[in-house]
Amino acid sequence: MKIKVENKTWEEVLALPRPEHKKPKKPSRILSAVMRLASIPDLCDVKFSCTKKNMEKAGKGPWFILMNHASFLDLEIASKVLFPKRYQIVCTTDALVGKKWLMRNLGCIPTQKFVSDMTLISDIKYALTKNKMSVLMYPEAGYSFDGTTTTLPRRMGVLLKALSVPVVMITTYGSFTRDPLYNNLQKRKLHVTAEMTCLLTPEEMKEKSVEEMDAILDQAFSFDYFRWQQENRIAITEPFRADGLHRIAYRCAFCGKEGHMEGKGTELLCHACEAVWELDEYGVLKEKNMPSSDGNALSSFPRKHIDHVPDWYTWEREGVKEEILSHGYSLDTEVDIAVLIDYKALYRIGSGTLHHDENGFVLDGCDGKLHYVQKPTESHSLNADYFWYEIGDVICIGKKDCLYYCFPKKKDVVTKTRLAVEELYKLKKAEKKSDSVKTSEEKNL
Repeated sequence: MKIKVENKTWEEVLALPRPEHKKPKKPSRILSAVMRLASIPDLCDVKFSCTKKNMEKAGKGPWFILMNHASFLDLEIASKVLFPKRYQIVCTTDALVGKKWLMRNLGCIPTQKFVSDMTLISDIKYALTKNKMSVLMYPEAGYSFDGTTTTLPRRMGVLLKALSVPVVMITTYGSFTRDPLYNNLQKRKLHVTAEMTCLLTPEEMKEKSVEEMDAILDQAFSFDYFRWQQENRIAITEPFRADGLHRIAYRCAFCGKEGHMEGKGTELLCHACEAVWELDEYGVLKEKNMPSSDGNALSSFPRKHIDHVPDWYTWEREGVKEEILSHGYSLDTEVDIAVLIDYKALYRIGSGTLHHDENGFVLDGCDGKLHYVQKPTESHSLNADYFWYEIGDVICIGKKDCLYYCFPKKKDVVTKTRLAVEELYKLKKAEKKSDSVKTSEEKNL
């Protein structure tokens, strides 16, 4: 899948009119049917099946439908399991670029990933109450990097209480394993299933606190697809299964160096110390060629024995957090810059530099004409992707009126940057809460 791209100067982009906000449009019956038909080949290829539980509690609808997000197949799964019900879907704004008419008539409600957007809430309410349509939303917003839950926004329970309609959950099994984001769009042969259940009724939500509902959501979105693959003995025999795995495992667990990893074929290797792991057919990392610690240039590094990809990701997260706490974290890279401000095209505007540290992002470009600053408390996660629209790995920052898509020239920094954004957000929010408590206590003295 690709996106329409045009070259413009920064001045030309600034002069473009911003799109007018429009209320959600009911999905066309004809286009919805076409989408279901177009999904048939992929769903047949994976021999898709779905089980439904407790759906009698949900009634006839409309529903607020939540779904985990692993690959493009999720959209096709939704069209199958929700048939014959028509529904509207919360999607990212870039999905409408070059095809606004089509996507709006499919019932899409555009919003920006990880950007505060109060109009989205009113749009969802409009779709539910005025259009009488169910609404599908991927609360993780971004695809999972490592096959586990992408960080969820806090206090989702507030939204659920405000909507006051049954909450339905669709959980997929095999969608990530068939087409993991790191694997360069190479699909594996796999049976994919889904489970659809009524998670909460309006009556149940009235009795529960926001915190209790957030806990229910956390549980519903608690998964580990590498572990699922291993426990169910699902063999992935494709010879490219480790291609791109360095996007997740960017730091060597043997020598500790970053940016020297390469996932290729069935192996993950470090070009700094020559350590090699094999990703076996069940998704387990096995040490294949470990250098002698005596010959390791970084022998003081505490070697990590990691055989589970999500554990590698967690270990990297802990390392990023330590860097932040010791004030040693920073990212500096040259980037190619594109911006999204309307639905006509993604506009390439040149190159620049992207800096990220404990104070947030600073993007400079276009010969000094572009200067954008984003604080760490502005987003709980980062819109980051691998091989985005077949252009390249991307870091996206920005606000409601303009998004900046930065394509780093520095190797393998996207994953670490997302981890840093998430850890900084948690740390800064905790600091703010602590300061608020101290101020309140001082006032009471």
